[in-house]
Amino acid sequence: MKAIINGKIIIKDSILENNAVLFDDKIKDIVNEEEFKSSIASGKYGDIEVIDAKGNYVSPGFIDLHIHGSGGKDTMDGTVESLMEISSVIARNGVTSFLPTTMAMSRNKIYKALDAVNDVMKIENTGAKILGAHLEGPFINEKYKGAQKKDYIIKPNYDFIKKYKDTIKIITFAPEKDDNFDFIKRVKRETNIALSIGHSDAKYEEAINAIRYGVSRATHLFNAMSPLKHRELGVVGAALNTDISCEIIADTVHINPAMFNILLKLKGKDNIILITDCMRAGCFKDGISELGGQKVIVTKNSARLEDGTLAGSVLTLNRAVKNIVENTNLSIPEAVTMASLNPAKDISIDKQKGSIEIGKDADMNIFDEKFEVKHTIVGGKTVFENKKSK
Repeated sequence: MKAIINGKIIIKDSILENNAVLFDDKIKDIVNEEEFKSSIASGKYGDIEVIDAKGNYVSPGFIDLHIHGSGGKDTMDGTVESLMEISSVIARNGVTSFLPTTMAMSRNKIYKALDAVNDVMKIENTGAKILGAHLEGPFINEKYKGAQKKDYIIKPNYDFIKKYKDTIKIITFAPEKDDNFDFIKRVKRETNIALSIGHSDAKYEEAINAIRYGVSRATHLFNAMSPLKHRELGVVGAALNTDISCEIIADTVHINPAMFNILLKLKGKDNIILITDCMRAGCFKDGISELGGQKVIVTKNSARLEDGTLAGSVLTLNRAVKNIVENTNLSIPEAVTMASLNPAKDISIDKQKGSIEIGKDADMNIFDEKFEVKHTIVGGKTVFENKKSK
């Protein structure tokens, strides 16, 4: 048994103080701190490990549903070693679980990446837990390909993903390329995969129909999709005018921070999911990197191709939460929910993850008033600890 004491515990939309969180691989209880200390003195808990939060926030672990890489590694490297390194690096930012995200490359390279995801899911990891994969590409529209190569773009094809239907948790695709919405219908009929509209030039009506058939989310809203205009509402208009969930890259580069409040008014905080869309240069210094075989220039908190196209981000999820708090009227617990419980609900794992509740997985992090992560716990085990922190 372990316990976290002396922390400000984030319980959904509120903060609980003067309490201790008791856990092993699951959260066992939340008890009055003074009573807990008395129980320790009486020997009730036996040999228990106590973690002192030192007055910092005790938060549910962050869940990143859209991340290509970090720490110099990328999902498309297609190796267990790369995924393990990504897992270790992002745990330092409070991430406790994630979906390694692919991009439009050759079928063999995509399959190699998905095989590596499968392999890591079978072994005990020492960082953030891999929950499955997010397939972004190759079923996208060339017009809004972003940093993805047009050579590998194809129409949505169920046979392409059939072998990996239990590994893939989200597919980002362009529904206007799906003849008669046959791909949507079959995915919804035969899998539990969440379908996400993104890298799409769909007209408003096409997007609305795709949503009616089963699309439940939008990938990095506003970016790489047909925009909202007063006569042509596009994918953005459809996303805003329905109750689907929406990813956002809250780095203040992909989206003007003033849009955060507008989006909250239109969608509500429960339908917004913070993601990083981070690429291999994440957590590195500015310089030259790579994405999908293309040169990427990283500077001033942004990653761009040589032609200026944004190429993912170098955002971390703790900074995304910080940016939301600093640019909206949301409280810290409300912003944290957008990086924890909301993504858990999005892929139907909220009964196990996403909040500090009795019976859920002991996935937590501890961060300070600057949103710097001090401690990360996955399944009850410490995977990161900043031993220099106060």
